Amino acid sequence: MPALTAYSDQPLAHPTPDTPAAERLWLALVALGLLALAVTAAAPAGLREPAFWLGLALLSAGALGWSWWKFGRDAGGVRHDYLWARASTSRGAVAWVTGVALTGFYVVLYWWPEYLENLIRPLDGLSQLLRRRPADQWFLYGTFYTLAVLLMGGRALLKYRHSPYQRVRTASVMFFQLGFAWLLPGVLLALQQPEFYFTYFWPLKYDYLFPGGVQALLQNGHLGAFMVGWGLIMSFVATPVLTYFFGKRWYCSWVCGCGGLAETAGDPYRHLSDKRREAWRYEVSIVYTVLGFIIVTTALLWLNTRLGGALLGRLSDEFSRTYGFVVGALFSGVVGVGFYPLLGSRVWCRYGCPMAAYLGLLQKHFSRFRITTNGGQCISCGNCSNVCEMGIDVKQYAQRGEPIIRAACVGCGLCSTACPRGVLNLENGPREGRYQPSQLIRAESLRILD
Repeated sequence: MPALTAYSDQPLAHPTPDTPAAERLWLALVALGLLALAVTAAAPAGLREPAFWLGLALLSAGALGWSWWKFGRDAGGVRHDYLWARASTSRGAVAWVTGVALTGFYVVLYWWPEYLENLIRPLDGLSQLLRRRPADQWFLYGTFYTLAVLLMGGRALLKYRHSPYQRVRTASVMFFQLGFAWLLPGVLLALQQPEFYFTYFWPLKYDYLFPGGVQALLQNGHLGAFMVGWGLIMSFVATPVLTYFFGKRWYCSWVCGCGGLAETAGDPYRHLSDKRREAWRYEVSIVYTVLGFIIVTTALLWLNTRLGGALLGRLSDEFSRTYGFVVGALFSGVVGVGFYPLLGSRVWCRYGCPMAAYLGLLQKHFSRFRITTNGGQCISCGNCSNVCEMGIDVKQYAQRGEPIIRAACVGCGLCSTACPRGVLNLENGPREGRYQPSQLIRAESLRILD
């Protein structure tokens, strides 16, 4: 009788295929580009600029060429082949190295930017052209961020070109990142105006409605007043109205830069999102705590301002600095992006973003948006759950034929795109019928048990 072997030691029924030589060539260009950028960080002054631009050129050419080789030669579609077998997408060695590198970059960017001088200085010419001032670490970050969205957006356009919804949605996040998050703020600086991001507003861009932020904007005349008004209207008027009609997808999947990076650069890791009920409990407890903290902080700062500092004194600055460090830098940057290869692409959006929490409450209780399901057609393949980056086990809803109305859902539509049977559909219907009777009974039962 043959000896029993542990399941983990068994070979895959279909072993991971070898990477073709042509694909390796494109990936080698990406690796050489990253190597050139690493060399730039320690290169002497005469070599750093050629090495920097050579690195970006090789990286861009390799990424676009690889995207075309991988997704552009065959029919478009959602492919799950070997995601859990490759070291880069299954929390293997490659994923850990990538995560450590991303995390390290963010840590240096936020707290030791002097070590990035060799990467910053080659951008002086571009910064002078766009902003009329030398580059700094935030211009470097914005340039890298935008390049990542554009390059990986090209990958998404090739991969999902069979879906009109995905094409338009991807083009939208690329447009808003390039035009409104990179070009427009730079042009405003060149015109001696405040560096303002029209696609970010309270509670995500919290300081735009802090007393100090409002006062700084109002010092810039009519344009500053317009910016303050824009922030107020977008936060408290446009956001509820647009969410009522379209759900939170109008922002999280079409406009927001955080979501744009997650949907493009983070797409290879979307299946890593934790779908356990315990993860959902952590999500609810953390994200609404963050929202509550920024609401309380904003209210206290304004009250302190009205009282001439008598309420908090110097503590008012500590409140904003604490939030900026813990949430604005550590959570949204270091963890939110650095942990893509380990925890999935929407860690920040799911667990920490106050804007996502705000939009989620509106979507859950007031919106017309829902994802309808046809349980009779579901074959339980699990493709929908696998691509959900927000940790929703979509298959459970599809099997029961129940509409999906979840505060976390960002309406990316990949569950519908991945479904081979057309079971899932994104709809903006009347509020009547959002819940089926079976779902109402189950929800009421759970409420009583809780």
